[in-house]
Amino acid sequence: MSTKLQPVRGTHDILPGESARRRHIAENWQRIAALYGFGEIQTPVFEMSEVFHRTLGDTSDVVTKETYTFADRGGESVTLRPEFTASVVRAFISAGLTQDLPQKFFYHGPAFRYERPQKGRLRQFHQVGVELLGAAEPEADVEVIALAVQGLKALGLEKKVRLELSTLGDAESRKAYRAALVDYFTRHGGKLSEESKIRLEKNPLRILDSKDPQDKEVVKNAPPMEQFLTTGAVKFFTEVNAGLGRLDIKVTPNPHLVRGLDYYNHTVFEFVADDGLGAQNTVLAGGRYDGLVEQMGGPAVPGVGWAAGVERMLALMEESAFPAEAKPVAVVPVGERAEGACWELAKALREAGIAADVAYKGDVSKRLKRANKIGAAFAVMLGEEEMKTHSVALKNLSTGEQKTILLASLIGTLKH
Repeated sequence: MSTKLQPVRGTHDILPGESARRRHIAENWQRIAALYGFGEIQTPVFEMSEVFHRTLGDTSDVVTKETYTFADRGGESVTLRPEFTASVVRAFISAGLTQDLPQKFFYHGPAFRYERPQKGRLRQFHQVGVELLGAAEPEADVEVIALAVQGLKALGLEKKVRLELSTLGDAESRKAYRAALVDYFTRHGGKLSEESKIRLEKNPLRILDSKDPQDKEVVKNAPPMEQFLTTGAVKFFTEVNAGLGRLDIKVTPNPHLVRGLDYYNHTVFEFVADDGLGAQNTVLAGGRYDGLVEQMGGPAVPGVGWAAGVERMLALMEESAFPAEAKPVAVVPVGERAEGACWELAKALREAGIAADVAYKGDVSKRLKRANKIGAAFAVMLGEEEMKTHSVALKNLSTGEQKTILLASLIGTLKH
């Protein structure tokens, strides 16, 4: 007994209509990224496992539970990319770009995590994002956030999300904050989930990012990071806020905001939707990661960037945000003798940049029904009489109006 083949759980097929929408989103971001000087980079969908397992942190959920890691036929451990930043940094080092700074990268494509599928969370999902490497100044943080704001606005999403902002401080700030969190969470250890008890030993900041309801109750009263910031960290964050203010970018402070990966420091931010996405309501998120390049074997090069979820943007976008699809022209032969001429006409239309469709069979009535079904704007009908007079019958399928025009003027008429 044969079984019906289905997509793997947590994945789905992207059919032509949805594909066009996704392409619109990617092209929108690519266009705006280019305005800021970001060029497109494409990295492989899988990397040596060390690229991710060494950089994302031993206690991050991504590494402990979610990576697709396997041995290839040569015995090498490889991992499907669960995120892009580590891949982009690896490429930055591999290509020898560390002496030519700053470098600005834009990317888009699929990523993979073994998670429980739910709304806004798939096992194969898609992201767009940017990485700015080689700029230690707070202005770099402001620039990538401004890029994000402009891109979300172009997609009609600026009023559906809010920008939450925080800081993780510098290394000294984090050390002091870590000690405070260990003290606080140890005193409330009995109320923590089993997973967060493990995090308490390895990285207590990870508890702040927990989605477990019982952890959230404990986190509510945890000491805020701002109490432990050094003078330098305060100055940096103040300048980021001032820069955003100059650009009229509204900010919602969130002192408990922690990005889910271990390589972040200083500025962290999320664009969050209040409605439409359920629990997975972060649309775009990122921050600064000054130690990552060095951690991956390169020199000490600062970095800042963000990634946005394509599926989550799709779920929030209004129909009116997408451009209308171009309607094709249906070429309809009237009689068998016109079949060949219609295929030649379709070729000429396509070469002129006009989408054309020729049904493979059926009489005029059936072919016109197909034309309406595919949403054609016009039907161009060609029979023996038209072939003799070098003309065609052009029918407007929305109004029903029909007229005969010279074949030589058809392309100009359709383009007009």
